[in-house]
Amino acid sequence: MADVLIIGGGICGLGTALLLARDGHGVTVLERDADPAPDSPQAAWDTWARKGVAQFRQPHNFMPGFRLILEANLPDVQEALRRAGASRMDMLNPLPPFFSDQSSRPIDDKLWTYTARRPAGEWVFTNAARNEPRVTLRHGVQVVGLLAGPPAIDDIPHVIGVRTAGGEELRADLVVDAMGRRSKIPEWLAAIGARPPYEEQADSGFTYYTRYFSGAEPQRIGPVMMDVGTISLLTLPGDHGTWSVTVITSSRDQPLKNLRHAEKWTKAVRACPLQAHWLDGEPITDILAMSGVVDRYRRFVVDGSPVATGIVSVADAWACTNPSAGRGMTVGLMHAVRLRDVLRETPADPGALARAFHENTEVEVAPWYHAQIAADRTRFAELEAWREGRQPPPPADELSRFLSSLRVAMAADPDLFRAALEYIATITPIQEILKRPEVAKGVAATIEALGDSASAGMPGPDRKQLLELVA
Repeated sequence: MADVLIIGGGICGLGTALLLARDGHGVTVLERDADPAPDSPQAAWDTWARKGVAQFRQPHNFMPGFRLILEANLPDVQEALRRAGASRMDMLNPLPPFFSDQSSRPIDDKLWTYTARRPAGEWVFTNAARNEPRVTLRHGVQVVGLLAGPPAIDDIPHVIGVRTAGGEELRADLVVDAMGRRSKIPEWLAAIGARPPYEEQADSGFTYYTRYFSGAEPQRIGPVMMDVGTISLLTLPGDHGTWSVTVITSSRDQPLKNLRHAEKWTKAVRACPLQAHWLDGEPITDILAMSGVVDRYRRFVVDGSPVATGIVSVADAWACTNPSAGRGMTVGLMHAVRLRDVLRETPADPGALARAFHENTEVEVAPWYHAQIAADRTRFAELEAWREGRQPPPPADELSRFLSSLRVAMAADPDLFRAALEYIATITPIQEILKRPEVAKGVAATIEALGDSASAGMPGPDRKQLLELVA
């Protein structure tokens, strides 16, 4: 069994620690924020200062795919989420009333989850790590670099540990980068002589305006995420009778920056009939704005060789996208499960571990990143076109075209509706769903049957009305 150092004590870092520890490894988690978790989930929301997590109080979603991973691998953590006040969210039931066929399907039992605000969820994972015998959780430890040892592969640096700001040198058989979107791993690898990893990076182009409420949880009558012209709306239940409403815009849309004002934001949401009742609670925050979110993807095997051995990156430290899709924690935990499984197969061979984890990541996890980028680029092009008063361009590739078509067709057929939710819920990659003949044919036939009505939008203000509301 290996000694493992994990840099980063967020949900994905802690989930990785629990998975590896329960597989027999000794795990130390190094978290730079000094404040430990408080005594309760509510106190976590009220007082926990997680300065290292910029989006700590922005909406997060524990998708049905996340629940399925927990039930299969960490069932006690799933139960702890429920006990901590998480809300049960069913993405399917009740089915939209316009479907005449209301009968059930085998997939239906998978399309629900327990979800909570990020502080409550992180509190649950922190408690679980504290109580795990093979996990040591250290707060207030800032890692500033990597330690290199004798190469496991000629001319490729081998990481044997980390250096901390306090002067410690901590050694391990494997270092796991779980530092999230702010990971500095390329700089640290360069400092020990490693080649740079392959990297793609760009601003996602979206701005988020969120407000939290408490009271009697609203009944869902619209999609969790819904596009309305030049805005999108995200409505998520939280924990302890709380929920969030988020309005998402293009960061270039100057008039919509007025959404940072509560009065303007409220007018815009009130004008959306499927979401307006989500405002019928007690506001517990002001408008929380966030922008400058980066899409990034890294590969640590380049031209067939790892850039370094003894270190891997998981979750957002490996790849991250527009957070409004709500898949980050689910994909991150999925990635951690893959790391655990690869360690089982290659426990003593650093080179084989690096290559196997890379290959597994590319096949099993990277499709989620690529699909989200395709969806985001298509949506951003739509926002820019409508903002400028022109027709949106057609999607650029097959995957983007299918995603756009499925988004329309899902409202016309209960089986296509479920296929879309299976992807949205982070259960099956859209690339696999696209391979199903009945889905591909069903989407094409539905779009053809809809004709011109396929371009009809969801109910809400048009561009002129929206600008008047926020002026």
